[in-house]
Amino acid sequence: MKPKILQHVHLPPLLATPLHAHYDVHPLWQEADPQAFLSAHGEEFSGYLTSARFGVDVATLDKMPALKVISSFGVGTDALPLEAARARGIAVGYTPEVLNDCVADTAFGLVLDVARRLSAADRFVRRGDWLQGQYPLATKVSGKRLGILGLGRIGQVVARRASGFDMEVRYHNRRPNPAVPYTYEATLESLASWADFLVVVSAGGPETRKLVSADVLRALGPKGFLVNVSRGSVIDEEALVQALESGGIAGAGLDVFEAEPNVPARLLTLDNVVLLPHLASATFETRQAMADLVVENLDAFYASGAVRTSP
Repeated sequence: MKPKILQHVHLPPLLATPLHAHYDVHPLWQEADPQAFLSAHGEEFSGYLTSARFGVDVATLDKMPALKVISSFGVGTDALPLEAARARGIAVGYTPEVLNDCVADTAFGLVLDVARRLSAADRFVRRGDWLQGQYPLATKVSGKRLGILGLGRIGQVVARRASGFDMEVRYHNRRPNPAVPYTYEATLESLASWADFLVVVSAGGPETRKLVSADVLRALGPKGFLVNVSRGSVIDEEALVQALESGGIAGAGLDVFEAEPNVPARLLTLDNVVLLPHLASATFETRQAMADLVVENLDAFYASGAVRTSP
């Protein structure tokens, strides 16, 4: 018999064929009352399929006494109950590395867009405003200073992208990384004060909640730009809105928000912010690689008792 897998949320069709070929998959997201279904049938499933955005909570784990493996579509782990899973001996798989390039590309695309005001210029042309006069000057990117919050796998790829623009790179982590050639800033405020662009690529979760505070934004200053491709929770969103409205910072490029897909209405009215619908890894190639790794983690677990990539 095929192992029974409970699918928490709708995931890309790329996953459908390989999953259903090897597993008995039930779409929990289609149930009218998911909690009632879990109470009645949770004990039947040994595997759980979810995404980095939605994860799984401990209450759900408690309703699945036979659960042995969780396979998550994405690189973030802040929505996964790792300690509870370890305590029960549940293997957890996720999809690191395969999305590094596309997330870094998006981060740098936002750097270019918000500094050169490309999206705003597109709106300028579409409105017919070019007929009335020239578009205002923007900010050069090449040769500027790039600060990175979170110099992990993706952050290091962002830093390599910056080298092509002759940018100096510094970073802030919980601790210095002796393996990288970039200067470490001991505090996020000192990094923001130094940087022309502050790119946020840190993990989400309680430890980083509102880490980019009003004080950090003040340090970044009226000529500084903020880019976030990590989690909306890392930024104090109200402080960011105020800084953008008042000119406290020059602009922002955001792929993530605190209460997705809800974006603060005040951001929608501003021309100095670029807003994306959490699409950093959303290319055909990367989503295929992520889907493949989700299945590979399940296959590896059911063959050997261990996932291929675990947090």
